[in-house]
Amino acid sequence: MELLEGIFSRRSVRQFTDEPVNPAEVKEIIRAGAWAPSGLNNQPWRFAVVRDREKLRDLAGLTRYRHIVEGAPVSIAVFCDRDAMYHETKDHQAMGACLQNMLLAAHALGLGAVWLGEILKSAGQVRDLLGLPPNLELMAVIAVGRPSGVPHHSDRKPLSELIVAEF
Repeated sequence: MELLEGIFSRRSVRQFTDEPVNPAEVKEIIRAGAWAPSGLNNQPWRFAVVRDREKLRDLAGLTRYRHIVEGAPVSIAVFCDRDAMYHETKDHQAMGACLQNMLLAAHALGLGAVWLGEILKSAGQVRDLLGLPPNLELMAVIAVGRPSGVPHHSDRKPLSELIVAEF
């Protein structure tokens, strides 16, 4: 898949088939996230892969988008390691790049994925559920699976509304 084609055709996928996502595909998605740029190359991202159905149900109970997490064969909780951070804003920007890389990688592999941010209201509970230390700050959960159905159409504002200045 060409890079720009992937960027322009990627959509958030919220419904999945029952077909499993193999571990090699999950690792490739994580590898893409790990190749995001970070200040000083500090690579503050950490990942928890959740495949266990009972653990997925418990995780799903921590978001109002329960049906998405329960319907996904795998979810990846993405954390920022506060011990690895050197600048709050830059590191959080790097985490956004990591998450976008992961979504694009899933799309390139023919998988569907969605970035769930609403679960941040339960960040401490997610960390506790996964048995992780307090230095790991939840950034998002990405639900991943084989898309069920046709991706929906999406529009973007015209560039004339977005470009505020040109010199």
